[in-house]
Amino acid sequence: MELQDIIDPERIAFDIDVSSKKRALETVSDILVKGGGGENLVSHDVCESLIAREKLGSTGIGCGVAIPHGRLKNTDKTLAAFIKLHKGVDYDAIDNQEVDLIFALLVPENSTEEHLQILAEVAEMFSDAQFREKLREADNQQALWSLLKNWKKMVA
Repeated sequence: MELQDIIDPERIAFDIDVSSKKRALETVSDILVKGGGGENLVSHDVCESLIAREKLGSTGIGCGVAIPHGRLKNTDKTLAAFIKLHKGVDYDAIDNQEVDLIFALLVPENSTEEHLQILAEVAEMFSDAQFREKLREADNQQALWSLLKNWKKMVA
């Protein structure tokens, strides 16, 4: 599965202002239920799933990036959302840096293998410092979408 199969431009947000990790998770939950495939989801349920995962350990992977992810019973489709924050927030990341790039993933409850494969791909994508910088320099939603869907060409 390619990233462009699980994320669409409607689930990419740019220059978002939030004051905390919780507000960031609420915002990304709202965005996840938008667009194709999210119609049967409730933002509160999505947020609770993401928060439950955060209680196991922060999904702040370092370098200003977080990859919150969760599983839901009432979906049969894998969905992703990306938000670029206007200003970083404390996210309890492993390197203690504030997070300003958030890629959220929501998978069906029984999609363990797919879930892990996508997480590995997303982690690989964000491990590239130049790619992260290009995301931070992007000044609109379409530029972010283009970077995300073409990331393999950029980091190869």
